[in-house]
Amino acid sequence: MMMIRLSSSKYKTPLPLGTLGWPFIGETIDFVSCAYSDRPESFMDKRRRMYGKVFKSHIFGSPTIVSTDAEVSKFILQSDAKVFVPSYPKSLTELMGKSSILLINGSLQRRIHGLIGAFFKSPHLKAQITRDMQSYVEESMEKWREDQPIFIQDETKNIAFQVLVKALISLDPGEEMELLKKQFQEFIAGLMSLPLNIPGSQLYRSLQAKKKMVKLVQKIIQSKREGRAGIVSMAPKDVAEVLLNDASEQLTDDLIADNMIDMMIPGEDSVPVLMTLAVKYLSDCPAALQQLTNENMKLKSLKAQQGKPLCWTDYLSLPFTQTVITETLRMGNIIIGVMRKAMKDTEIKGYLIPKGWCAFAYFRTRI
Repeated sequence: MMMIRLSSSKYKTPLPLGTLGWPFIGETIDFVSCAYSDRPESFMDKRRRMYGKVFKSHIFGSPTIVSTDAEVSKFILQSDAKVFVPSYPKSLTELMGKSSILLINGSLQRRIHGLIGAFFKSPHLKAQITRDMQSYVEESMEKWREDQPIFIQDETKNIAFQVLVKALISLDPGEEMELLKKQFQEFIAGLMSLPLNIPGSQLYRSLQAKKKMVKLVQKIIQSKREGRAGIVSMAPKDVAEVLLNDASEQLTDDLIADNMIDMMIPGEDSVPVLMTLAVKYLSDCPAALQQLTNENMKLKSLKAQQGKPLCWTDYLSLPFTQTVITETLRMGNIIIGVMRKAMKDTEIKGYLIPKGWCAFAYFRTRI
């Protein structure tokens, strides 16, 4: 039976085994280098063998208790705000800024979530995404050559980023899109970096890149605001316009621009990785690939006979395709872990998580 005891005093129970590494740097460099290698789980696996399923470390500027134990991780994630609160690496919070939807709370957060959530469910956006996805995929495939390798993750990153940016700020492929993409690559490189903001550091370069992106997005937002001046009602075409339509004085152009950039992150990371994994899993199972191909080609033939383009509901009508999507999401969990900050000394299964320390509930990937 799992024993849970909360204590207001420090260190009545010994800390888990492990090392805090170098002063300030801790073990961040080792953690990041493993994360970008072909064996991202090696950092955790090595320490788990040395210290056990729960161990101490120091990553991203914070002393941290890492849990690879299912019971301990479950308790960390299910505890209320009196025990643990959400926490993020210092490099990420500095890059996101105080106005990020990840970091704000209260009525403003609920307002933004409600506005954006409703728009993402709208028939207008679903129709636009379906058209854009088909268009960008066709454009990408026209450049493929039989005598050259196709890097699926690079292709999916390019397509997903373009689709997402179009939905956020209505920016089409072109010179500004390429400029945005270039700066975004530098920006996202700093999300997992040492929280050291000095010239030459990755965090410094990433912050400079974000400033350039904000300037570009603010220019687009200002153009939208001027174009809508004097118009009583106009259906929003993108997320930026949804927020511009809101009468709240809290939704400033700076806040909107910051959040448009933060919301581009899935187009660089989670969505492309999952799309790439879907291709890998299907390649490993020829029977599933054939069934998926047959189902989609049948739909394509039917739409051609009707002389109609593919729409959102067409994809939802494909049962095996939906099964492939669901199974990819299940098997390809790309979230490596979740961080929480301890609000008081907490003992779980004989392990102490001191007040003020981070608790990192780690999920081993199945790639």
